[in-house]
Amino acid sequence: MIIDCHAHVFSHWIGPCGHPTRDIHNRYLQRMITRTAASTFRARDGAPADTRALYRTDDAGWSGLADVDFRVGRFGQLEFTHEGEDHVIQYMPVGMQEITAPPELMLAQMMYAGVDHCILQAGGSYGAMTEMNAFSQQQYPGRMTGLMHVDEAMAGSERELARIDHAFHGLKLGGLYFNVESMSRHGFPWPLDAAPMAPFWDKLERLGIVLCLELSSGPTYDLAGYMGHIVALKNIVKRHKDLRLHLAMSPPVAFFARNGRYEFPAELEAVYRHDRLVLEVMFPITYGGLWDYPYPEAQALIESLRDQLGADRLMWGSDMPNVERFCTYRQSLDYVRKYCPFLTAREKDLILGDTCAAFYGIGG
Repeated sequence: MIIDCHAHVFSHWIGPCGHPTRDIHNRYLQRMITRTAASTFRARDGAPADTRALYRTDDAGWSGLADVDFRVGRFGQLEFTHEGEDHVIQYMPVGMQEITAPPELMLAQMMYAGVDHCILQAGGSYGAMTEMNAFSQQQYPGRMTGLMHVDEAMAGSERELARIDHAFHGLKLGGLYFNVESMSRHGFPWPLDAAPMAPFWDKLERLGIVLCLELSSGPTYDLAGYMGHIVALKNIVKRHKDLRLHLAMSPPVAFFARNGRYEFPAELEAVYRHDRLVLEVMFPITYGGLWDYPYPEAQALIESLRDQLGADRLMWGSDMPNVERFCTYRQSLDYVRKYCPFLTAREKDLILGDTCAAFYGIGG
């Protein structure tokens, strides 16, 4: 069974997408796009541009977002206006005429690429997709497993804990997506292991909810910022030994890759050795704009992860439909399936599905 551990369905981005208002959704989008690998252009003549006009560098919270008429466009583009000039960010594939992804789109992609099942993640920029992910899981239980959404910085509050109970008991979602970068909504008010977060970690462990965690280097956006979250996470897994942890995205290449291999500091390696932790193998979405297919640089890093952590801790993910601005869905699978000769047949089975199936309880 081939399982994609990182996929998305979402309603049209021009609306609130499950958030209380369109403005909240737009702010999630604008904040997410401030540090992106997506190409940015001046609309008038297609000249290369950047996203620095979207935010103030001295404020990592939503209060630092600039007033640039940020908006959702067509053909996979997000738009903003700065100093009288319109700009576009090619965040989704150009062929996405409207930025929406119903579950049937994912099913068609899976059929064509030969993928049996997918995990539907739930980032705030994609929308508060708890209800839609639950609907997709209920409609296609053999093909999709949905994760719930949470307002990350407020996850320990009574309001968010009640939402988790509803998603778990009522909607039958067994996993939760948590993006550290989304704590910017509240100005990164406290570290992950702070007292206000304790009820959240307690609930996840008590209910057996899988935590899909996407780390960030914010609010400082450097190695120290990233390692600050790692130290906090180390404290969390030490207190909650039964917490099941799925780390989204591959380990940051800029911080930890040297001469084609990963070199992890002791604190990070200690987190990776948590008994109930798995990591994503997912390079095209972050480096597809810099590396050429079939990404030999990524293959060397996959080999390094296998050597240091074992194939049974690794899971392939694509970030569909976003990844298709760099390569096709089938290519995002085949750079692992076909172009990693150092992996044995059993190791490929683990990375491409078996580890994820066991971790999420897919297929009985």
